Amino acid sequence: MSEESKTTTTTTPNVDISVELGSLKLKNPLIAASGTFGYAHEFKDQMDPSVYGGISVKGLSLQPRTGNPMPRIVETPSGMLNAIGLENVGVDAFIRHKMGYLRTLDTVIIANFFGNTVEEYGECAAKLDGVEGIGALEMNISCPNVKAGGIAFGTDPVLATEVIKKVKSKSTLPLIVKLSPNVTDIRVMVRAAEQAGADIISLVNTFTGMAVDLDRRRPVLANVTGGLSGPAIKPLALRMVMEAVETATIPVIGLGGIVTSRDALEFLCLGASAVQVGTANFVNPTAALDILTGMKQYLAGLGVEKLSDFIGTFSR
Repeated sequence: MSEESKTTTTTTPNVDISVELGSLKLKNPLIAASGTFGYAHEFKDQMDPSVYGGISVKGLSLQPRTGNPMPRIVETPSGMLNAIGLENVGVDAFIRHKMGYLRTLDTVIIANFFGNTVEEYGECAAKLDGVEGIGALEMNISCPNVKAGGIAFGTDPVLATEVIKKVKSKSTLPLIVKLSPNVTDIRVMVRAAEQAGADIISLVNTFTGMAVDLDRRRPVLANVTGGLSGPAIKPLALRMVMEAVETATIPVIGLGGIVTSRDALEFLCLGASAVQVGTANFVNPTAALDILTGMKQYLAGLGVEKLSDFIGTFSR
């Protein structure tokens, strides 16, 4: 942490920024987005991971995955494309080797997971259920369903309903369903997720995009396409979060291009109960600290003593 950040923190106004998402309680509304914060220990030399109200760990699968070939990440105007391929250590190794450190942190640990089939999702959820230190699950339904010919769970409300119900039958932890933005109408998927039993919805995941190497006349990414994130997608994310909040009766977590405190507050005023910070972690490892400081200062300037009084104050 820089000296400037330390000084700023000590003079931050005393504003209550705790939030409640049903049974899930966070000391502040910032959650480290899955895939951008590793398993938290990767950031411990740059900042205290406990600054976050919650940490959604790198997505977990039933078996370890090596991910896609290089190159698999590229900067784009106001953002970045990634095609990591969901590389991870696997759920069993995560429980054995990563949870020990995560349990030491003063924050809510959210286990993000995925599968290629309904059965894999259910098995992952069952393994994570009851693990000491895990406060919630976040299921990524933007992954291909092998048995359905490559259709993504996150774009088909029928498939989404089936897999969410399976996970709910295997776990008693609060369930966050992370939605894909690559759909015609996000409200259809929001309704399907809630009716299937989701406790919380998070959105948006990355948008599908690509980058071209003009000199080679080839794709930059070995995978050809990747997920677009960063400030470039914020206007799209804001619109979808607004639609989700207006559709759902369960809490919504907003994400997509959040870099500053004002970015975070925009999602919160729309009615998101919490927000996730992703790409900003690559640019500024202390992004969460800076966002929280700015958030408290802004709210104090409005005379707002509790963040909960600010959430959902947006009007058309």
